[in-house]
Amino acid sequence: MFGVLKKIFAFAGSHRPLLKKSMAVAFLGAVFAALQFAALMLTLDILVSGAVLQIWPIIGILVLSLAGRVFCSYYTTIAETKTGFFMVAEKRVHIGDRLRYIPMGYFNQNSLGNITAVVTTTLGDVENSAARCLVMVIGGFLNTFALCLALTVADWRLGLLAIAGILCYLLATELSQRAMSKTGPARQHAQEGLVAAVLEYIQGMSVVKSYGLEKDNGQAIHQAVDESCKKALSLEYSVVPWSAVRQLTVRIFSVAIAVCALAFYSSGTLPLARCLLMLIASFMLYAELENAGNMADNLQMLGVSMDKANSIDDTPVMDIDGDDLPAGDGSVSFDDVTFSYGERTILDHVSLTVPDGSTTAVVGPSGGGKTTLCHLIARFWDTGGGAVRVGGRDVRDYKLDSLMRNISMVFQNVYLFNDSIENNIKFGRPDATHEQVVAAAKAACCHEFISALPEGYETVLGEGGGTLSGGEKQRISIARAMLKGAPIVILDEATASVDPENEAELQQAIKSLTRGKTLIMIAHRLKTVRNADQILVLDGGHIVQRGTHEELMDQGGLYADFIGVRKEAIGWRLA
Repeated sequence: MFGVLKKIFAFAGSHRPLLKKSMAVAFLGAVFAALQFAALMLTLDILVSGAVLQIWPIIGILVLSLAGRVFCSYYTTIAETKTGFFMVAEKRVHIGDRLRYIPMGYFNQNSLGNITAVVTTTLGDVENSAARCLVMVIGGFLNTFALCLALTVADWRLGLLAIAGILCYLLATELSQRAMSKTGPARQHAQEGLVAAVLEYIQGMSVVKSYGLEKDNGQAIHQAVDESCKKALSLEYSVVPWSAVRQLTVRIFSVAIAVCALAFYSSGTLPLARCLLMLIASFMLYAELENAGNMADNLQMLGVSMDKANSIDDTPVMDIDGDDLPAGDGSVSFDDVTFSYGERTILDHVSLTVPDGSTTAVVGPSGGGKTTLCHLIARFWDTGGGAVRVGGRDVRDYKLDSLMRNISMVFQNVYLFNDSIENNIKFGRPDATHEQVVAAAKAACCHEFISALPEGYETVLGEGGGTLSGGEKQRISIARAMLKGAPIVILDEATASVDPENEAELQQAIKSLTRGKTLIMIAHRLKTVRNADQILVLDGGHIVQRGTHEELMDQGGLYADFIGVRKEAIGWRLA
């Protein structure tokens, strides 16, 4: 238990001082709570002795106790709430920043659902409970201990017995935590699996509906729900017996204190006033301790949640030793580069040079390594062998931010954020003016349809840009890349979803906006590749041909076959 409490304290990070203050105030609240027993003891002494009751000092002590507890409770509640929200917000930002520097392979091995579960459900549990648990558990034990010390002043024998009750309760709580440590991780894993299954189900809803599987109980989501339910019940079953043991411990010691008080009174070793005090105290003494114990049941799950969130820090990043360097120019080169996904080789000893300001088209069959080649330029992965250079420098010499300042990318699968169209276009250049955004949109052939929207450039897109067609998203993504103004532009099938009516304008826009820049594009359309300064034909991880369109057509081979098939496809007609 204390290990988890220490872990929460470490998790608080820069907000640890606020947590320390809340714990100190919680202890002060325990002192104020102990004053009520002082008032009770004073009252009983006066009543039993038959002296004149001086009510105002007693009322003063009670008012001081009440006011102190209210203030301390208010402060600790505010402090623990602020600590919980701020420390988790800081952790979420930290995770987001770290994910930028983690190899893309991490996202292949760890599904979107697992990452989403960490930053939402997992950290949500920590946000709502961690600081509160820490303060309530420690505060509850301190409160009870302070009351026990007050009772020790009244009678050391019964005070020691009350402290023994605390120690036994702590032992039962620790055993409960150990039982939960065996079932907690499984429950956490099942919860993450449930989030992943729900996300997958929602994202694939069109497929589910098209196959009429809405009520199919064999789907992964139903299995994930059942598994989560089973693991949650298993966790509860492991806790309930120890919860009963804790309650039994409290009851036994409460009764023991009352019985001993009566026995000591009967033997004449305990005055009547002290006996009455102990009888009353025996029913009130362990209330805060029970609350602390019940809250402690959440500690093991919180520990698992924090371990899961911290596990992202164990993933190696790619940006540790780089420098903030400017690129020498816009040239790109591969020097004997090898790259594999596991045991599958994608690029095998590839060497190439893309001169500054030139246009290079990469073509070839699916799975040949075209997209991987472009991703290595942006250092989404590190090479298994050889070197990729941008501006004459190895990409591993750059800090990732400085490397990406030199590269604009348009992916085949476009992602737009749930924000205004203007902010989406300005994503790579937040300081751009509205006029510059409009100019980029016009050049990318998307100004017309943006202007036709109800709120124009202030129209807020749905998540992923789901309110736009594929071609519209593609053109906004191109406008975003063009506005960034990087010396190297990489287009991954950027014109694949563009209407034939707009393709000619878009080709001209790309040509004019990338003039003087290095352009590397993955494309299959003849209009897109034929004017490139060089064409690289990639097949099976090797560059099997390179040259201009005319040179490759004269050579024959894979490129000529590729162009022939494309021409035949264009000429197809329905009879």
